[in-house]
Amino acid sequence: MSRQLLTEVAGVIDAPVERVWPEVVRAVPRTELGEHVLAYQGGWWYRGEWSVTPVPEGTRLVHRVYNVGGNYWVVALANRLFIGFRRRTRESFAEGLAQLGNRLGCATRLA
Repeated sequence: MSRQLLTEVAGVIDAPVERVWPEVVRAVPRTELGEHVLAYQGGWWYRGEWSVTPVPEGTRLVHRVYNVGGNYWVVALANRLFIGFRRRTRESFAEGLAQLGNRLGCATRLA
């Protein structure tokens, strides 16, 4: 599968991976599940991947969005040249990160 990274956002949750990962699995729709990595492939071009890794402060959560639809310009034109896409992805991720922290009762922050 050919894929091109379009954007990446990350955050830190002040809780260990063992507490964070089950919440991520519950919250994110998925088509693939691995050890501390899950993916959702939707439509003809979109693939989102989420991963967790331990860091001294707790857990680092990373979300990456890939174009798997082939030609970048075809996908970009179908998505209005991705105008505002990175900002919307970051805002959505920040909201989800805050909700995750609320469910776990701990602090979170964008990286």
